[in-house]
Order: sequence, then structure tokens, then C-alpha cells
Amino acid sequence: MKRPELLAPAGSFDSLVAAIEAGCDAIYLSGKHYGARSFANNFDDEELVSAINYAHLYGVKIYVTVNTLIYEDEVDNFIKYISFLHHNNVDAVIIQDIGMFDLIRQLYPNLELHISTQMHIHNLEGCQLVYQMGAKRAVLARETPIELVKEIKEKCPIDLEIFVHGALCISYSGQCLMSSLIGGRSGNRGTCAQCCRQPYDLYCDNDKLNVDNYLLSTKDLNTLEHIGELIDIGVDSFKIEGRMKRPEYVYYVVSLYRKAIDSYLKYHEIKITDEEIIELKKLFNRKFTKGFLFHEENNNFINSFRPNHLGIEIGKVIDTSNEGITIKLSDSLHVQDGIRIISQDDLGLNIQVMYVKHHKVDEAFKGDTVFIPYHDKVAIGSTILKTSDYLQLKEINKLISKHERKVNILMDLEIKIGSPLIMHVKDTNNNEVEVISNYLVEESLKAPMTYENIIKQLSKVGETIYNILEINITGDQNIFIPVKVLNDLRREALMLLDSKRLYHYNIKEESYHVNISDYPHQEIKTIYTNNKNIKGYDEIITDDDSITYRKKIARVNEHLKEEKGKLLVGELGSVFRYAKDNDVKTDFSLNVTNSYSVAFLHSLGVNCVTLSIEMNDYQIKRLITEYVKRYQKHPSLALIGKGYPEVMIMKYDPFNGKYDKQKIYYLQDKYHNKFRVIRKDNLTYIYHYEEINKDDYQRYYDMGINEIRENSIF
Repeated sequence: MKRPELLAPAGSFDSLVAAIEAGCDAIYLSGKHYGARSFANNFDDEELVSAINYAHLYGVKIYVTVNTLIYEDEVDNFIKYISFLHHNNVDAVIIQDIGMFDLIRQLYPNLELHISTQMHIHNLEGCQLVYQMGAKRAVLARETPIELVKEIKEKCPIDLEIFVHGALCISYSGQCLMSSLIGGRSGNRGTCAQCCRQPYDLYCDNDKLNVDNYLLSTKDLNTLEHIGELIDIGVDSFKIEGRMKRPEYVYYVVSLYRKAIDSYLKYHEIKITDEEIIELKKLFNRKFTKGFLFHEENNNFINSFRPNHLGIEIGKVIDTSNEGITIKLSDSLHVQDGIRIISQDDLGLNIQVMYVKHHKVDEAFKGDTVFIPYHDKVAIGSTILKTSDYLQLKEINKLISKHERKVNILMDLEIKIGSPLIMHVKDTNNNEVEVISNYLVEESLKAPMTYENIIKQLSKVGETIYNILEINITGDQNIFIPVKVLNDLRREALMLLDSKRLYHYNIKEESYHVNISDYPHQEIKTIYTNNKNIKGYDEIITDDDSITYRKKIARVNEHLKEEKGKLLVGELGSVFRYAKDNDVKTDFSLNVTNSYSVAFLHSLGVNCVTLSIEMNDYQIKRLITEYVKRYQKHPSLALIGKGYPEVMIMKYDPFNGKYDKQKIYYLQDKYHNKFRVIRKDNLTYIYHYEEINKDDYQRYYDMGINEIRENSIF
């Protein structure tokens, strides 16, 4: 049975140390540039080098996320950054941008590349394409069901990485524009404002349908009980989300999944206790779901009650006064714990002082009645949640600081009177070093040094990362060796072993090239609509099978069908499946923001590439200028000129199977903006409340755009 990689998050060096101590096999993190979690602490260049070296000493791999879209004026610095990572022996980089993937694959063929979940790979054909491109691994969309994961694993040689724990996006990753279009903070650029964690009301016509408000806020993924199924189908890497989380969270979650993996491999069962799950909930939870990966029921995917950390319930407010609140405890509470009071408005505080029967105490227990000084208004009956456990955090930090993770080594020492000492040290990865002393072994004139004493001296590895499993000594007896000689020999051997463990990749640099056609400049206007009677356009695009124009292929398509003719496709699997033999255009959902992405798609046979909705006029013009300058050819480009763009596409059904396509549904936010919601093809589409309207189409034609497309789907 294959042992999967356990991949941990690190948003800081403290989290990296915690992940390693908890037993991870690899860590993903970000530098200060091009990472999809810009608000994590992240690592500057010097810290990145330290992180890579520190992890490599422990045999832990480092993958750096460069999983944002790259604009034309960023490409040169992007290449320099990738070169820096490669020359400092990063094990892989995780990429979203398809053009940058193609560029880096060619420039640095020995650098391992992983496909980010932001690239929206969710079907067999998508995996086949990126594998053919040279990707070592694909991080599948979190919506991908286990049966499809198994099929991909059987039919495509690419390594598969699966999210197994942590926060979920409600939208397919890489397919969410809500944060970008509302406030200019793009999820594709690492600055998502988490609009899905905000309150909304769902209306049908003018009737409000919901009770709770957080209709798009997902529960946290937790697949501990299903780890065996993922191991059985051969998933290569289990990924834990959490680069924004504290080190204690990282340590505990990684340690639980380490335990689950190891217990399944050894005993064919998962040995996780209820008490361990409670401890997990204390650190962070929005309640748990097993996700679409394991066909979670629709009504167990969203936590519409609260979007934030719920901790565990520990009591109820039974009395209030101007001085404070009285709580009947159903679990323990300690000074310096954090609590949340679930009232009309959630209230949070860190316990500084509390009383039981008028006596100040540091800790109270289940059944106790405690008084806590507090001056905000709180309703009797309010629920008390513990959101931070002082004793738990103290214990976890104690475990991290012990640095108990060690590298096991074997040591051999050859002793011959009149000759140098020869030491061989070997680790479990077959790294081996030999050290020869300058000292010549002497025959003892009085009290010989015993092998037992030599072993005792050599075993003093102190604060190093090593644990000596066995020391074998061969050679002469009745010897004299100064203790300093043994210490120096051991120290030199371990330093040499450190160097061996800090491996270096072979850097190979090559040139970039691409085979593309020269496209004539056109000025055409098209429309995406299901209206059969529309007039005044050069081409009509539809997803209605009864209309025989260009057909739009759904951009979430787990199982692609045979299609012929004129197609509009919105994901890479469809490009791979259809572009060679059909007249294919790509939609805005492929997130094309630079000339390299355009050239790559043209090289696959795409006849027209629709640019990202997130691009401004300067970026569009710069892309076209650089394309023509580099390739001495003209691209074929489309732009969305008018319409209400899709800001989210999700597998989740907010209607619980009761959607009526004859009625009008919309989400209303706290500012009373109305987002139209449509359910079709077992997917939910949310549309922006404002219409795109570029007005002066000729200006874009003059820039070099061939096609302006309007969206008129409702």
C-alpha cells in the first residue's frame, strides 16, 4: 500500500516548525509575491531560503505557491522570482497562470511544477493536458467526487493532490469574481475579501426564503474518517488548508492526519478518538463537512448560522448585572481562555478574571457557576462558546518546543592502532559520509578506553536533528583515544551529513518558443444568449441545444461528451478534448491575463481567446503590444463588452432541489445589492448586480481586439 504525502500549510516560520514537529512530509508556503494568500505573514526571500534549508534537513519538501494570475508588466520579475526559488532548491512551485506554466516549464525544465486548484482542473481531460505539458502534479478542485478521482488516477499518470482538511471556497476555485468586481480585491490575485462569509438573504421574486443569513459560508472540510479510502485509490498527497492559521492549529491538525494515515497503513483502521475531535474543534471549526469529495448531503455543506470559529459550547448565561455575567458551565474554563457570547450581536472576550462563589479562581469546571466582570449588555440564556483554550495552547507549544522529531542515523567506527579513526554515518535516506581523523590511534599504556565508553561519548548528539539508532565499532582493543578526538570526529561527520541532506537540484536553463498562427484582424460583435429571435450580431452563442449556432460548453464539466462544430469552452479539459478538431473559442473563465497564455491556447488550436474580465484597458493594450512584439504575429482576442457577469459558479444547491426556473431568484447583500441566481446543469450561477458596459467598442477594436461579446442570458 502506497504511503501518501502529508502536505501542511505554513504562513510563518513558527507554523513551518510546528508542521515539521507534527510529522508532515512536505510544506506549502508563499513568498511575498504571487501567492493566493496575500494576508498571511508569508516569507521574505531570506526567510524562504532559511525555510527550505530547515525543512530539507528534516527530509521535508518545500513547495512555494505562485498561484495568482500574472499581468504582462509583471512577467520579467516573475521569471526572476522563479529563478531565485529554483537556484535555492525549492522542491516544486504551484502555479495557477497557464501562460506562466508554459513559460517556466520551457525555461527551467528541471523545476518540478504543480498545477494549483486555482487552475480549475476537475476532470480527466484537464489532467491529461497538464500532464502532457509537463506538470508533475495536479491539485484537483475540491468539488471532484472520489469516483472521478479514482478514474483519473487509473487513466492518467499525473500525481494527484487532494484537499483533506480546512476552509472551503463555495465557488469553484479560480472561478470566483465576486470579491474582485465588488471591491477590487481579486481572489485570482491573492486578495480575496471573502464575500462568501458575508450575510445574504435569498429571495424568490419578493419573498424572503431564508432564516439564517450566512447562505454562502461553508463548513470546514474534515475527512479524517475517510483517509483510508483516499489511500486505497492511490491519492499521492493529502493537503491541509491553513496558511492563515496559527502554529498551534497547524501542529494539531497535522498530527491528527499523521496519526490517521499511519494507523490506517499499519492497522487498516483510523484510530482517532472523540476527545481528539473536541480538541480539534477548540482550535478552529465552522462545524465540519466531508465535502463533495465524499458526497456530503447538500444541507450539511453550509453553516448559515455563523461564518467564523465556533469552538465548543461550554455553558449558558443564567444571570446578568451591570457588573458582569453569571455562567453555568457545561465544560471547563480557565483564565486567559477566549470565549464568544452568542447573543443578538456576538461578543468576544479573553478571560482575565473570574469568580466561583465570590472567590477568585484560575480555573472552573463542568457544573460550576462562574461570575465574569463584563459591561456589555448580554441576554440571559445566551450560549457561551470557548474559542481559545489557554491550557491546550500551552501544551501544544510545549510539544512543539521539545523538537522531538529526529533523523535516525547509523554510525560505524573503525579502530586500528597506529592508524586514523574512520567513521561512517548513514541516514535512512541512504545519505552516507566518511570522516578520517588526523589522530593516529595509540595503544593504551594504563587504562584502555572501552567500546562502551566510546559509544557513550559518540552518542552525545545534543541539540542536533539526529538520533543514533546504532553504533557499531570494529577493530582493535586496548586503545587510547582522547575524548576531544571523538567529539571532533562526530561533529565533523554530522556537519557533512547536514550538507548531504541539504541537496541541490541540477539547474538547467533553456529558451522559450511556441508555434502559433498569425490571425487576421477582424471587428465582429457576438452575443451569448438563448433568445432565438435576436438580431444584429455576427455570431450567436448558446447553450440551448435547440438553437444551432456556436455552442457554449459548461465550464464545469466532470465528464465531457463528444461535441462537433463551433464551440465556446471555458476550462482546460474542454480545450484538450475539442480544440484540435473543432472551431473552438475560449471563454473569460480561463482567466487569461498575459500574452503567454494567449499564445499557449493558440498553440493548442484555439481560434479566439477571451480575455479576463478583471483586466483594465492598460493591461489589455500592453498584452497585445507585447504579443505582437515578441511573436511578430497578431492574436485573435475577444472581450466581454456588455452583460451581467457570472461572479460565482458552485456545486452547492441553495434551493435544496426546489429550484423553479419559471421564477426569479436573487441574493441580497447588506447594502441591498441584488445578485441574480440561476440553477442549471446541477450547478448554481450567481451574477453580478451591476452590468458591464464598455460602450465604445471601436476603441477596443483599434487596440487589436477581434471580437466584442455581449452576455444576455436573462
